[in-house]
Amino acid sequence: MNATEPLQDTPTVARYARVLSIAGSDSGGGAGIQADLKTMAALGCYGMTAITAITAQNTQGVRAIQALPPELLAQQIDAVVEDIGVDAVKIGMLHDVGVVRVVADAIRRHRFAHVVLDPVMVATSGDKLITESTVDRLVDELFPLATLITPNLDEAAWLLRLDTINADALEDTANRLHVLGAHAVLLKGGHLPGPQLTDLLRLPDGEVRRWEAPRIPTRNTHGTGCSLSSAIACYLALGETLTDAVAHGRDYVRKALLAGADMQLGHGHGPLNHGHAPLATKRLPL
Repeated sequence: MNATEPLQDTPTVARYARVLSIAGSDSGGGAGIQADLKTMAALGCYGMTAITAITAQNTQGVRAIQALPPELLAQQIDAVVEDIGVDAVKIGMLHDVGVVRVVADAIRRHRFAHVVLDPVMVATSGDKLITESTVDRLVDELFPLATLITPNLDEAAWLLRLDTINADALEDTANRLHVLGAHAVLLKGGHLPGPQLTDLLRLPDGEVRRWEAPRIPTRNTHGTGCSLSSAIACYLALGETLTDAVAHGRDYVRKALLAGADMQLGHGHGPLNHGHAPLATKRLPL
């Protein structure tokens, strides 16, 4: 067919589960939008991106961050929503106040059904990815708009201005984050000491669900939080309940960690094996 000829209409009977990642770019491919897109493809969803910033990084650390203009971020979001549509949103690195405002405005205007907010503040390498002045704005503007927030314990401590959080304080910490405005909270226990880890989900009605599992011995943990929040967004886009989406998201990430535990990629914290068991792209009814 000649490229200038109009496309012929064909009967439309199905669509993909559409998931948008609003996050930063990781040049090393292990975290950020790269990890999000790999996760979405592996779980049979159609992934899209609105990039907040470009980072120069690898498995050893972050070398530089270049923010994109907030106006360009808004245009990215609007472009995919107005043409393709969005079933769920994952939000990652938001580095300054202007970006937070743009994302909050987009959520309100487009009325996204499912929003998973991963309050990314510190990379696996220990590099800070967000300014201090942005934290309060993130809480005030985005917590009330998110379906779920997914902080690790270091991030939760920063949000609550605490020094540390131990295993006995998980439920109290989740309740305090709820008081700050979060509807539902998934506290990730990967930073707990010892061989056994606990993740805690506090639902909007106050119900609490815990998952305990042995620690997976590996240095390849770069992008774990990004991948988990993206996986949860995927399962929400596919119609699962919040509890089931979290459970299945955790299962995906743990299997990806196990599949990549003995791999060597780079000289620092390597990535998960996102493609350990890819699924065919799901077809959803219109």
